[in-house]
Amino acid sequence: LLLRILDVARYAPSARNKQPWRFIVVRDPEVKARLSALHRGARPLAEAPLGIVVACDSRESPTSYQVDCANAAIYIMLAAHALGLGTVWIQALRDTETIQRILELPENMVPVAIIAMGWPAEKPEPKPRRELGELVKCI
Repeated sequence: LLLRILDVARYAPSARNKQPWRFIVVRDPEVKARLSALHRGARPLAEAPLGIVVACDSRESPTSYQVDCANAAIYIMLAAHALGLGTVWIQALRDTETIQRILELPENMVPVAIIAMGWPAEKPEPKPRRELGELVKCI
């Protein structure tokens, strides 16, 4: 399943088709614990069977690497959902240097997101969303 999900992510759009992403699959409990301690929002990673760090090469795509990797992260989450898995998006941009140290990534490999992944233990109700009329403008 994991390889199918990551294969889908390869097809995410990126500026000039640079595909600057790299996917680091984290299964090691010690590494998951260190990453889950980054901030309150990262806690779900501690109990997840695995995490995927989506890192982007800022040299390959200097002006759009964050958006490119966000696209790949969304593809991972949608593919996982289609296969019955649950995911949690964990924002990584405020902790890039710490994550780079933990994963031994070079400076040009910028972690954009961490995705906790596993079989869902619950099915929570969706959080409230803004009304479509607040978000759409037709001209």
